Amino acid sequence: MIGAGGVGDAAAKIAVERDYFDVFVVADYDLVRAQRTVAAVQASRPGERRFHAVQVDASRADNVADLIRLVDATHVLNAVDPRFVMPIFRGCLEAGANYLDMAMSLSKRHAQKPFELTNVKLGDEQFALSDDWVSQQRLALVGIGVEPGLSDIFARYAQDNLFSEIEELGTRDGANLAYLGPDGNEGFAPGFSMWTIIEECLNPPVVWEADRAQAGGSLESGFFTLPPFSEPEVFDFPEGIGPVECVQVEHEEVLLMPRWLKAKRVTFKYGLGEQMISILKALRALGLDSTEPIMIKGIEVAPRDLVAAVLPDPAEIGPQLTGKTCAGVHVTGTGKDGMPRSTYLYHVSDNEETMRDYGAQCIVWQTAINPIVALELLAAGTWSGTGVLGPEAFPAEPFLDLLAAPKPAGYGSPWGIDER
Repeated sequence: MIGAGGVGDAAAKIAVERDYFDVFVVADYDLVRAQRTVAAVQASRPGERRFHAVQVDASRADNVADLIRLVDATHVLNAVDPRFVMPIFRGCLEAGANYLDMAMSLSKRHAQKPFELTNVKLGDEQFALSDDWVSQQRLALVGIGVEPGLSDIFARYAQDNLFSEIEELGTRDGANLAYLGPDGNEGFAPGFSMWTIIEECLNPPVVWEADRAQAGGSLESGFFTLPPFSEPEVFDFPEGIGPVECVQVEHEEVLLMPRWLKAKRVTFKYGLGEQMISILKALRALGLDSTEPIMIKGIEVAPRDLVAAVLPDPAEIGPQLTGKTCAGVHVTGTGKDGMPRSTYLYHVSDNEETMRDYGAQCIVWQTAINPIVALELLAAGTWSGTGVLGPEAFPAEPFLDLLAAPKPAGYGSPWGIDER
């Protein structure tokens, strides 16, 4: 696993409870951080000796390939931000290891019409190399976090078991989380990487429509873009979270689901909240969303890196968080009985529970559990494949059953279905 930040640390704490692997190497640019994660998991299970910490600079594919060969890794879990997707992805391909990530290669907006047309889309660089993975008989399982990841698995389950025809696969994410600062007053802190939040929320959101694909003669013709924060809607989230305003955001589900599932429309909307939207708009207006380095008193720094650096570390805010976060997909269309159906398949993560049981805040924990479940299915041979594949390319039931089954057989994390 490359990355021992919030998600990587939580993933290791979940994995230590399982017995399907022989060795789990935690690699990070900051060796001390990797060592801290390993020490925590070893302390949680007496006699645990499968975890090891190493240092790696994942910005170069050859570094990644050398580490894979050194530790003889069969699978690599990418748990760092999407800037490092391609060097890790290429390093795995070079060294012959299977690959998993939770965020895909970055997009590049259309120069003339960014809010109408796509250019380089999320994951395009990875899918372009799919034949190389097939020729090596290796798997790159992309987008296997919570969103993307669990949301895609819910969509596959809905297609296979609940719907005969799908109008829209609409991923909807919302929370009622509150962050209390050191002074005891409610403050602002991102639940995951602020760098990634800026990237996905200020990029043009992508939507896919079957009619456009049919008219254009290809799946790719179905993709188009909108301005950030488009099509606001109030979505009522379950388990006490309640109504949250959600807006269009660029996200991998829209680029993954149409490749394997049949729907007339695919969207992603995120419950950002008024405060986050205002902050993001201000960052954009001030140019603080830029990734281009500027010179400040003789030191080069990217404005976006500066913003991320001054905010609380998502890996450390758990004790100051209260509330729950919900991830899921709202599916509308025709049920198996031929009647109209509107169903929300979802998973809720409660910060009080994840802090108590894993010492991890709920957003990073909810992301981290899914690749660990997927790795167990791959180890057992329940899931298998070659090439660059998304989560919806695999049967959903084994994953959802393992996720929800009580410990120690399963992961003890139930999911729900809400008919609307």
